[in-house]
Amino acid sequence: MRDATLRILLAFLFVQPFVSAFAQTPSASKLPDLQYAGALGQALFLQSGATGMVLVVVRDDQVFFRGYGETAPNSQQLPTQDSLLRLCSLTKIFTTDVLTKLVLDKTVRLRDPLQRYAPPRTVVPKRIQPITLADLATHISGLPRELGNPPRGTPHFTFPDYRTRWRWLPNQRLRGTPGTSALYSNIAFDFLSDALQSAAHKDYAALLAERTLNPLHMTNTTFFPNAVQCSHLLITFSDEGPCTTTDATAGSSGLYSTAADMAIWLQYLLRTGAPGTPAQNPVAQDIEILPSQLIHQQGLDHAGEPTGIGLGWIHLLPADDPSHIIEKTGGGAGYETYIAINHDRHTAIFVAATDGPPPITPPTDTHFHFFESANQLLLAVAGLPPLPPPPPKLAVKRTHRHRRR
Repeated sequence: MRDATLRILLAFLFVQPFVSAFAQTPSASKLPDLQYAGALGQALFLQSGATGMVLVVVRDDQVFFRGYGETAPNSQQLPTQDSLLRLCSLTKIFTTDVLTKLVLDKTVRLRDPLQRYAPPRTVVPKRIQPITLADLATHISGLPRELGNPPRGTPHFTFPDYRTRWRWLPNQRLRGTPGTSALYSNIAFDFLSDALQSAAHKDYAALLAERTLNPLHMTNTTFFPNAVQCSHLLITFSDEGPCTTTDATAGSSGLYSTAADMAIWLQYLLRTGAPGTPAQNPVAQDIEILPSQLIHQQGLDHAGEPTGIGLGWIHLLPADDPSHIIEKTGGGAGYETYIAINHDRHTAIFVAATDGPPPITPPTDTHFHFFESANQLLLAVAGLPPLPPPPPKLAVKRTHRHRRR
């Protein structure tokens, strides 16, 4: 089943009837049965070459889950709703959820300078103007993607810690004037969570739990997995290292979760939960910056060309287009993770896949792209026509073991 030609053939057989049908019938009154998501997910799984994959779809008050492949190579066990997953950079949209709440209750302001929340006697670099919390949350701070490479043997998402990054920061020269260019930055979100911690006078992990996770009863979303949770972690083909505490990168990438918890999160983002259940304030997903306002952007187009940059979120297609998508990508530690939302049809997806073995033969489908294919799945289950095919590109290499999206 790992042969590239067979994967592509199966994917075509699964996907083409659905995509063609939905392209002809985009009416909300003709939404496909949500069970069709299972076949579309199977196509995505086969094309990806993953070891294991979980898919969650929420549409209005309906929730769909399906696990594919294996929990670990040769385990012969399907992933379940309780399998533990690394969220990678999807962690960032939890950070901006807390940011939005602290802005709304006037604990912080988006235009607050990072310097206000720095440790005593620590000078935050600036270039013409200071770095603000909004700059950190929208990747326009001028900070680089990473602090640097972690020491050899460092477990995933445990570097850099608070002390290391704040010692590093004062000696940096910003890549650009804050607010003028977008450069995807993981380290920026760790400084953002540090700032929120300082403003609230509470450890950030406890703050996230208090303001977001506990009200939603997301009991398996954590930086501190216990032995039982770790025994359920999806393992990649290369076995990317231990399941361990990851609060060192609490703002950018450290969260673990499960498909069951992510179904709750999608309902929260869509605001389609039962009456009385928490729902995210719409301002948390608003566009903060248009790409046209920037000199250039780098690293924000993993799932498509951005039309808007939000607080951790990226927007695809014009806001008035029924197929408008709000999305966040993640990757690292042998995982690809993704959330995509279409508010026009009250539909959202979460998908997480673990790396599989290298293909026996080089892939012949150079157009396959995990996140772009997930976008087509979202639009298909939403009853919307597919996005036009992207320009030809080289096959995407798997994420480096320490590289985070």
